[in-house]
Amino acid sequence: MPNILDVLQNRSSKRAFLPKPVPKEIQEEILRYAQFTPSGANMQPWITYAISNEELLTKIGNAIIETMNSGVENDQFIQYYPLKWINPYKKRRVETGAGLYEMMGVDRKDSATRTKMWHDNFRWFGAKTVFFVFTRSELIDGAQGALIDCGAYMQSIMLAAEHFGLKSCPQGSTTEFGKIVARELGVDENLSLLYSVVIGYEDRDAKINGYRPKRVDISESVTFLD
Repeated sequence: MPNILDVLQNRSSKRAFLPKPVPKEIQEEILRYAQFTPSGANMQPWITYAISNEELLTKIGNAIIETMNSGVENDQFIQYYPLKWINPYKKRRVETGAGLYEMMGVDRKDSATRTKMWHDNFRWFGAKTVFFVFTRSELIDGAQGALIDCGAYMQSIMLAAEHFGLKSCPQGSTTEFGKIVARELGVDENLSLLYSVVIGYEDRDAKINGYRPKRVDISESVTFLD
């Protein structure tokens, strides 16, 4: 069993899963451990919909893809990505995307394949379980603490999944269409979708799962004051 440091160093987002359901008992265990994530004033602001209903997941995915195909760029509760990209973050984004397409042998001009790969996000990469994480809209009205706490909760979910032999992929792609997800689920109108996390059993034969975007050295992001 790998220790926490091994998992932090070696886990990566997977984009191809086996059509094997995650038992509900394991889902419950993952979310039970994630519930111990620290949060400001112990708010525990996350509200999770753990969905393994294939018909419902297909319905959500279809709704998002249809919206994209109609020319709508997003329908979201929160703005996930920067409105103005600056370096080095823009460079890292470009390098990450380019590296993935290059490894998969997809030409820059092959818009059909690129579009399909993007749509794969909303086919949940073949996984049978997706966790959709919401928070109360009032908690993020002029405040960001709940967003930070729910980000930590995302990490807890993914680390706990590793313990049970599962892989994961956090999805900012659903953040951009959060209102569609909320509508298709029929959730309380005061809930805002923050993100989703796909969990499942990795397809180890899938080439795409070998992609590992590089991390910068801590010297580029850490300042020590001794």
